[in-house]
Amino acid sequence: MPPSTRSATPSPATKPKTANMPQETKGLHLDLDGKVFELPNFTMKEIHDAIPAHCFKPSTIRSMAYVVRDFFYYSVLVYVATKYIPMIPSTPLRALAWAAYTTLAGFVFTGIWILAHECGHGAFSKSKKLNYTMGLIMHSFLMVPFHSWRLSHSQHHKATGNMDKDTAFVPHERKSWLETKFGSKAKDNLVEFAELAEDSPIAVLWHCIIHQLFGWPGYLLFNLTGQKYDGAKGARISHFYFGEDSVFFKPQELSLIMLSDVGVAAMIAGLIWAGQVFGSWNVIILWGIPWLWVNNWIVAITFLQHTDASMPHYDNKTWTFARGATATIDRDLGFIDTHLFHDIIGTHVCHHLVSTIPFYHAGEASEHIKRVMGQHYKADVKTPFWTAFWRNQRTCKFVEESEGQEGSGVYFFRNLYNRPEQTQPKDLTHGAKDVVVKEDKIPVMQAVMSSGRNLDARRRLSQSAQLALPIMAEA
Repeated sequence: MPPSTRSATPSPATKPKTANMPQETKGLHLDLDGKVFELPNFTMKEIHDAIPAHCFKPSTIRSMAYVVRDFFYYSVLVYVATKYIPMIPSTPLRALAWAAYTTLAGFVFTGIWILAHECGHGAFSKSKKLNYTMGLIMHSFLMVPFHSWRLSHSQHHKATGNMDKDTAFVPHERKSWLETKFGSKAKDNLVEFAELAEDSPIAVLWHCIIHQLFGWPGYLLFNLTGQKYDGAKGARISHFYFGEDSVFFKPQELSLIMLSDVGVAAMIAGLIWAGQVFGSWNVIILWGIPWLWVNNWIVAITFLQHTDASMPHYDNKTWTFARGATATIDRDLGFIDTHLFHDIIGTHVCHHLVSTIPFYHAGEASEHIKRVMGQHYKADVKTPFWTAFWRNQRTCKFVEESEGQEGSGVYFFRNLYNRPEQTQPKDLTHGAKDVVVKEDKIPVMQAVMSSGRNLDARRRLSQSAQLALPIMAEA
């Protein structure tokens, strides 16, 4: 691996922003929920010093054991599915069993993707050669160009939350969001945008389905949700392109890009061969649909790690590494995360602060960094994962600076919905005298738009179950 107007343009007598904002918060950084934000003040030295030394040390044997475990899980699933599901006499039950298989296999595939992710960060082993070898094998198995992703993902970590340099999930500012959604001639002081701003649930659902199934390959192929790179288009913005004019890669890295493409091509050839030998349907059901599940999980996880009402973004002059690494959030997906997804959802803040910490030490390291970060550590372990996903898809539309903080370089998510509990976008009229507000429309729009609206113990239990093998000793 890469991220506003109110429901009616206010007349001089209608100022939702002013009315909803307490006097004492004017001129402060406000997130979407109206909470005051203060810039982080801790240092990276404080973070590193707080983490026990052993947390930085990967174990080759332990990491390889997870690889063996995950591929063993997949092998068992394939064996059980192919042997027993065809024996089910009822067609609906047989379809249900195949759905259960593809879902579980999708979990396992995502875990394999995450282990390759560990390789890309050097957190899998002390051996760079082994990191690259295992990463190439596992990511090629999932049609991911390992080195291409590794290099661009490294840039994401170096510039997380930087509006000018981040490479993934770069949010729109208001103007670019309006132009993307409504066309290049859009003006943000038109009342009509208030009526168009809130998509219907069906439209949002359709967008989410397309986004989840094809967002990840779209990012690899077309740089969807990534930096604009001065409007670069075509092959130059593809992770598979190894030309010297690539926007991602340096000339000395192009041989690694070619190697990554060879790995993906070898997997495609293997799938074609398997289709001819075992049948195309078997390949689709046993590998293809679980692969689509990987696309879903990777996009959903990454989206929620970097999109939230409390999430700041910065321009280049205000951004620092510590601030950017703090611009992410931990969430909870229960046993699926702690066991199958290798804790990537529950320890992502730690991962961005120190990405070389192996995932099996990240839970412990997180407890130590929380004491340093204080209020700047962000976690939402109460909101169900998919509830948070749906909410943020509908509310976190674009970013802008808080009113009175113009030029600060600190941006928060906003939307056009004029919900009274949320921080409103800045005045849309910009002093325009020719904008007419239909007074009887405001209450109607408000009514319409109001319609959209013990982790550590489990981690220890899950990991103790996984690691009760002699081969898990530190290497």
